[in-house]
Amino acid sequence: MSETKEASAVVRRHQTVTGTVTSARMAKTVVVSVERLTGHPMYDRSLRRTRRFMAHDEKGECKVGDRVLIVETRPLSKQKRWRVRRVINRAAAE
Repeated sequence: MSETKEASAVVRRHQTVTGTVTSARMAKTVVVSVERLTGHPMYDRSLRRTRRFMAHDEKGECKVGDRVLIVETRPLSKQKRWRVRRVINRAAAE
C-alpha cells in the first residue's frame, strides 16, 4: 500500500510555453517560435530573443501563424521534445 501512495505523490509538472507556428510542412510536426524579452545587462534596453521548438501535432490541425500552447514531453524523435496541447488563436484567413 505505501508504494502506491509514494508513487502517486510524485507528480512531475511539465513546462508549458506559448508561441507562434512558423512552419507546418512536416507530417505531424510543427515549428513553434517562442519570443521573450530580456534586459541588456549594460545598456538597460529590452532585447527580443526567439527560440524555436519542434512540436508534435498529432491531428495536423496547426497552420502557419496560429498561436499555440505547447507542453514538454518525453523525447519523440531526435529534435522533438514538445507537443501541441491546444490552439489558442487561429491565424487570419488570407
